Amino acid sequence: MKNLRNLPIFACLFLLVLMPMRAEAMPPPSPAGGNYLALDGVDDHAILDFETFGLLIPKDTDEFTFEAWIYPTTLPNQIDAIVLSQQVRIYFRNLGHAGGLRLIGGAHLARAVGRGAMASGFLELSPNQWNHVAFQGGKGQKTTVIANDFVRASHGEQGITLADDIAHVEHPQDFTIGGFGEKIQSQIHGDHFWGHFAGYIDEVRISTVARYNTAKRSFTPRTKFKNDAKTVALWNFDEPSGTREFSDTSGNAYHLVGKNGAETGGAFAVKAQGKLATTWGRLKQ
Repeated sequence: MKNLRNLPIFACLFLLVLMPMRAEAMPPPSPAGGNYLALDGVDDHAILDFETFGLLIPKDTDEFTFEAWIYPTTLPNQIDAIVLSQQVRIYFRNLGHAGGLRLIGGAHLARAVGRGAMASGFLELSPNQWNHVAFQGGKGQKTTVIANDFVRASHGEQGITLADDIAHVEHPQDFTIGGFGEKIQSQIHGDHFWGHFAGYIDEVRISTVARYNTAKRSFTPRTKFKNDAKTVALWNFDEPSGTREFSDTSGNAYHLVGKNGAETGGAFAVKAQGKLATTWGRLKQ
């Protein structure tokens, strides 16, 4: 405070105004409470080494849900920004002013003849706010991509058993959150590249069940994700800020490692709570 005495009165007022503005620019609280994974969009990512962990979803699984809370801060240009990827891939793309930000889900499927990836259609996604996103498939059903309370089902075939051989994919076979550590040109989308997610990711859960009844009008989670018999992996990212190793709380020991600076953050971390309706309602305003 001594230094403030030597400043002109208008400079002191400027500093007093600036301090609360800087506070408001801090990262947002997660709807799930606690900390979250912070990614810079350049090369940050979290990884499970394929040689050590293999595939997360067992052979012949025909029901699954991959989901997370995400807060994208940067709109990619000719980049398919990876939320998560392995047998299932969730990513989004900037379609410009006319199209906005679109969420896409894809799955590598086991088929009688050959292998392939099926994508569920685009869904609008909002930047600079928390969004619940999911990609799921059910026995005898089509795949479905979910963004908050909006749903889009695939137009393709209904057999959705996940492939247990993904050696043919055009990017690393490791399970990753946030990207691959490098930009990779997409053979599927021509001039687009598989790139990195910029922003915050929380509560990533993988399940061997189609968790959401998409016939309901409102199914955005209002509670913190729970473990059950159908949970394969669950990362809460509630480690102290700056941590670069992330525990799998499912009990299956799929512990992620942050690469290139990927770490937990959360300047406004709050205690995890059972009911999230109040927090979610505030964030949607």
